[in-house]
Amino acid sequence: MIIVILKTIKMTLNDNWPVIMIFLVTMISLRFFYYHTHRDKMCLYKEFFSILAIIYIFLLFQLLTNVELNHTSGFNIVPFAEIMRYDFGSRLFYYNVIGNIVVFIPFGYFIADYIKSKNIFPALIISGIVSATVEFVQLNIGRSFDIDDIILNILGGIIGYLLYIAFQAIKNHLPRFFQRDGLYNFICLVLIALIIWYILTSLGVIRLA
Repeated sequence: MIIVILKTIKMTLNDNWPVIMIFLVTMISLRFFYYHTHRDKMCLYKEFFSILAIIYIFLLFQLLTNVELNHTSGFNIVPFAEIMRYDFGSRLFYYNVIGNIVVFIPFGYFIADYIKSKNIFPALIISGIVSATVEFVQLNIGRSFDIDDIILNILGGIIGYLLYIAFQAIKNHLPRFFQRDGLYNFICLVLIALIIWYILTSLGVIRLA
């Protein structure tokens, strides 16, 4: 399952890296001069997290609307009808059931972090609205509308929300050193270095021995 997800992510990145590159350069330039003009203090990891959220949402919608366009269209409004068609543990089960949950977990996390609400309903409602919109779009581009996908996406959004609440609770009970922005900025720099290394490796600029 993890291998399938990583391959799908890599495929989506490879197809959209020019747009992502332009977006990153634009946003980094804008944010740099914003802080320079207003003399505000920049928090690196928060900026990184915000840009990462936007890229994730872009890639999510690219993934949901661009793959499997050759499948015949259909319309299912019977809950769990499609889910029950897949054998538990099969490739289709992981791809269509687990996959639809997993791809929306970060979405629920980002919603919770942005709204800062202790109520689960924003994550639930927004996940449902966005998922239903995706299904409507899919129906009009040669794919299918499936109520089960909406249910699974909402479940993923709820899990993401719960993870955010859990991480915040853990963070608040950590020693003061682990709550400092400097630590998270350092972790962010490491992640940025790893991402740059991955991109350069994927483009062939850096070749592994």
